[in-house]
Amino acid sequence: MAQTLKFGNGNFATKAGSTLCYDDQNGNFKPIPMDFTRASTATRVNKQGLIEVVKSNVPRIDYTDTSDGVLLLEKAATNLLPYSNDFSNSAWGKTNVTLTSNAVISPDGTQNASKIVAIGSDGSLQDSITVTSGTTYTLSVYLKTVSGTLDTAISLGSPGFPQNEGEGGRYKNITVTNEWKRYTLTSTADASAATGIGVGGFNSFSTSEQVYVYGAQFEVGSFPTSYIPTQGSATTRVAETASGAGNSEVFSDSQGVLFFDGSVFATNENLCISINDGGATGSGNRVELLWFSDGKFYTQVGNSGQEFISSNTLNNKILIKYGSGTYHLYVNGFRRITDTYTSLSGLVSLDFKRQGSFTFKGKTKEIGYYNTILTDLELETLTSYRTWISMVNELNLNIIYNG
Repeated sequence: MAQTLKFGNGNFATKAGSTLCYDDQNGNFKPIPMDFTRASTATRVNKQGLIEVVKSNVPRIDYTDTSDGVLLLEKAATNLLPYSNDFSNSAWGKTNVTLTSNAVISPDGTQNASKIVAIGSDGSLQDSITVTSGTTYTLSVYLKTVSGTLDTAISLGSPGFPQNEGEGGRYKNITVTNEWKRYTLTSTADASAATGIGVGGFNSFSTSEQVYVYGAQFEVGSFPTSYIPTQGSATTRVAETASGAGNSEVFSDSQGVLFFDGSVFATNENLCISINDGGATGSGNRVELLWFSDGKFYTQVGNSGQEFISSNTLNNKILIKYGSGTYHLYVNGFRRITDTYTSLSGLVSLDFKRQGSFTFKGKTKEIGYYNTILTDLELETLTSYRTWISMVNELNLNIIYNG
C-alpha cells in the first residue's frame, strides 16, 4: 500500500498557523503541512487531562475522549456568562448559600475552584442572562462533591424556559460524584426575558449540602462546546479552519483511497472533508465526505454523489476508493456504496471543508490517503476495529455484564 499522506493516529505536531501531515514511505519522512486559522484563544484537554488555554491560530489536539488525541475543530461560540469562574463576583446571585473561592484544585490543575454550601432550603448560585424566545441554549458547568455523592440540579430560571424537568426544560436533576464532571442542560427559551442561570434551585440544594464548582458556560446551540473562560464580559471563541495539505505528487487523479477516522458535531450546517483541485466551489474535481444539514451523510466523487445513511455523531471509520470511473464507500468494515463518476484531474489539496464552504466541525483521530487501489480485504481491515472493546468504546456504547 502506497500511503502518500498520513495525519493523526496518535502522531500530531502543531505550531501557530499549521498542523502536520506527512509521508513516511520507505522510512523517509516528508512533511506535508496543513494551514490552520483561529483568530482567538481556545481551550483543550491536554494529555494530563487538564483544561488549558491554547494561543490564537494554534491547532488544538484534544485528549478528552482518547489517549491518542484528536484534532478538534469547532464552530464559533460565545460564553454569555461574563464571569465564568469568578463566582465571588456580584454578577452571581447567592441565595441561601455561602461561597469560598479558590477552595480546591480545578480541572485546569490550579486551585481556583469554588465551594458552595447551602445554609437554607432551595439554595442556588445564579447569574442573570437575557434570553430570546425560540433560541436554543446550552448550560454547562463542572461540579464535584467534597465527598460521596450529591443529588442536586443545574437550572435555567423563570421566565425564559419551559417549566418541565430534564433536557428541554427549566432544570435537570443530576447526581454529582467526587470526580470532576461537566454537567449540561439544553433547552429552548419560550419567552424573551432576563433569567437565572446556575446551580441549585428547584428544591435541590438544602442546608449543609456542599459542592465544588468550576467553569460555567451558557451559549447558543444544542450542545456544549469547549470551555470558554471569561473575565468580565461575554467572550467568543472564533471558528477554526484547516486546509491546503498536499500537492499533485501526493494525490492521484486516476485512482486512490481517502480514509477518515473520527466524528462530527451535531450542527445545522453542511460539513465536508475534501480532496480537490484547489479551484472554485463548482469544480467537479473533488473526492468528498459530506455531512449535510438535513441529517444525512453523502459521498461526492467528481460530479457524482450519493446519499448513504442518516448522519450521526458517533466515531466512524469511513473511506472512499476511486478508480477507472467507479468508486466505493466503506464504513466500519463494510462496503456500502458502489457508483460511477466521470474523470478527475488536478487533485492537489486536502481540506477540512468544501472548496469555499461547508467547513468541517468535529474530532479527527486519523486521515490517510493512498495513491493506489487497495484490495477489498485491505479496505475492510482499514475501516474495521481491532478488538470488540475498542469498537464498543469508539461507538460510545455501554457494556452490559451478565452474571
